Amino acid sequence: MKIKKTYSFALWTTIIITLFFVLILALLQFQFHHTVDFNIVFIAAGISFILSIIVIQIRVERFIYKRIKKIYEEVSLLDIGDLENTALTSNMETLSAEVKKFAEKKQVEIASLNERESYRREFLGNVSHELKTPLFTVQGYLLTLLDGAIDDEIISEKYLQRANKGVERLVAIIKDLDMISKLESNELGLQKEGFNIIELIQDVFDLLEMKSHTRGITLMFDKTYDVPLLVVGDRERIEQVLINLIMNSIKYGKVDGTTAISIESYGHKKILIKIKDTGLGIKKEHLARLFERFYRVDQSRSREQGGSGLGLSIVKHIIEAHDETILVKSEFEKGSEFSFTMTKVK
Repeated sequence: MKIKKTYSFALWTTIIITLFFVLILALLQFQFHHTVDFNIVFIAAGISFILSIIVIQIRVERFIYKRIKKIYEEVSLLDIGDLENTALTSNMETLSAEVKKFAEKKQVEIASLNERESYRREFLGNVSHELKTPLFTVQGYLLTLLDGAIDDEIISEKYLQRANKGVERLVAIIKDLDMISKLESNELGLQKEGFNIIELIQDVFDLLEMKSHTRGITLMFDKTYDVPLLVVGDRERIEQVLINLIMNSIKYGKVDGTTAISIESYGHKKILIKIKDTGLGIKKEHLARLFERFYRVDQSRSREQGGSGLGLSIVKHIIEAHDETILVKSEFEKGSEFSFTMTKVK
C-alpha cells in the first residue's frame, strides 16, 4: 500500500532511527552474550518504529504549527482562524504550496485595494472639479455684483441669472450623488408595479421632443408596437433610466440623426430594451469605465452639454437595484447602443 507522501519525512527518519537502534542493540547483545537474540531485536525494532514515527510526526507538526502560528500572530493581514482550521503536516511541499497560494491571494487583494484607492483619489478629484467649477462661477458673478454692477439693472439681472444656473448645477450634482448613495445602501425603496413599457417610452419621447427637435434628431421605435407590453418595476425610476439614455443620445448624437428604440425577447421571462443612436460612438478604451461616477469620454464637450456627469452611473444603479442587466455596444463614429433587461408581468 502506498504510504501518503505527507508522512514521508517521519517514515524515513523513523526507519533510520530504528535501523540505528537495532544495530546498537545487536552489537551490545553480541558483546555481552556473544550471540544475538533476533526475537528481542525484532520486538525492540517494532516498538522503536511505532514510538518513533508517532513522536516524530507529532513533534514536527507541533514545531511547524508553533512557528507558523507566530507568523500569523505577527502579521496583521493573516487570520489565525485560517491556520487553526487547517491540518498541518510535515510535508514541506504542501506547506510551501499553501504559503504560495496565500501570497497570491494577498497579492490579488492588495492589487484590488490599490485599484480602489486609485479610484477613490480620482473620484474625490472629480467631485472637487465638478463642484469647484459652478461654485467659482457663482462666486465670480456675485463678487462682480457686490463691486457695483448691481446698480446696473441689465447687468445685475444677467449676472443673477447666470449665478442661478451655477446654483442649479450644484443642486443637480448633490441630488444625483444623494440618489446614488441611497441606491447603494438600499435606502431608496423601489415601488414595483406592472406597467406598459411601450406607453412609458412614448411618454419620454413626448417629454424630450423639443430637445430632440432642436438638434434635428428623430426619436422613433424600430417598428410599430400595437400590443401593450407589461413589465414589472418602479415606473418612475425606469422613466429616469429612459430619460437619461435618450437624453444622452440627443446630446451626443449627430445632427439630423436618429434615436431608435427596439424591444425583443430575452429568455422566457424577460425583454431587452435597446436604445440605438447614430451619434459619434465611443472608443473601446472608454467602455469599461463608462458607468463610473463623473467619468466623461470627452471632458470638454461633455461639460459644454451640461449635466452632473452622474447620469450613466445612476442608470446602472437603478437597473441593478431591479436585479436587471445593462449592456453597451459602440463603434466609434458609427453610434452607440445601450440596452437593459426588464422582467415581464407573469
